[in-house]
Amino acid sequence: MTFNERPSSRAQITAMGTYVPEKILANADFERMIDTDDEWIVQRTGIRERRVVVDGEYTSDLAFKAVEDMQARYNISVEDIDMILCASTTSDYPFPTLAAQVQAKFNIPRSGALDVHGACAGFVYALQVANAMITAGGHRKILVIGAETLSRVTDYSDRSSCILFGDAAGAFLLERVEGEGSLLASHNGADGHGSVHLYRTGLRKEMNGKAMLGEGKMIQNGPEVYRFAVTTLSRVIPNWLRAQGLSLNDIQWFVPHSANLRILESATARLNFPMERTLFSGEFHGNTSAASIPLAVDLGVKDGRVQIGDNLLLYGFGGGLVHAGAVIKWTI
Repeated sequence: MTFNERPSSRAQITAMGTYVPEKILANADFERMIDTDDEWIVQRTGIRERRVVVDGEYTSDLAFKAVEDMQARYNISVEDIDMILCASTTSDYPFPTLAAQVQAKFNIPRSGALDVHGACAGFVYALQVANAMITAGGHRKILVIGAETLSRVTDYSDRSSCILFGDAAGAFLLERVEGEGSLLASHNGADGHGSVHLYRTGLRKEMNGKAMLGEGKMIQNGPEVYRFAVTTLSRVIPNWLRAQGLSLNDIQWFVPHSANLRILESATARLNFPMERTLFSGEFHGNTSAASIPLAVDLGVKDGRVQIGDNLLLYGFGGGLVHAGAVIKWTI
């Protein structure tokens, strides 16, 4: 391929797969752990149950099974993939990367491997990176995975947050095509000053001069995260779409990060976008961070709501505080 040919190259989504663990953690289970009940949880979050890993099951295992699901559904090989991008905040190790583990598992001989740490926006960020790599002409086939085991970093004594989180993985395959690609527009941003409202401790134990809480566990200031999410979605999306020559009238399905149903209801009300055209994976899976968006898309595909040719507005938001959006045309 010559340099002059590169601008015509586009990235198209050609396959997808998902996986959730077998173990179910229902709202009724929390009644034996903390002071809560099913009605309280559903009213405040829209979540009824979530899937969680068992002893000996890790994020890499979920990622592997999502890829295997993709292979089985589309009857494809992954041997010729030339880049693997994994979005996760709960990978098995600080390093090696989750992407390197996927490369080894499937014995992909000529692939690069890179993890993207964008919290709940990570999957959309990884899609943006994959699209850029393909349209730049350097790659032909990229595997994008969002996988999390948030149950391993959840503080189950924290009544306000432990009810939210679950474990899952989702994968998209992007390939180079000539002509129209899947990603029609993208946007990203951050408010690093809000990092104190959603974090997990690492090597450094203080932030902004104050000690960080919850050694190895997530800490979330729910009201502040709610405010950030609703304000960001309702403020950023119309301006971004307008700058791209688009509007919400061009969108068939809104697929925000499935953090909490009440966040999505407030955001869609401000956007004047119908909730019945909003995909939510949280009811039976909880908040699965980087996996929630591909999981929601897959649920929509499987039940026939998402059709080939539909425009989907994906938007992730979370720890950082970061956010990222993409408008994609569904092609499979």
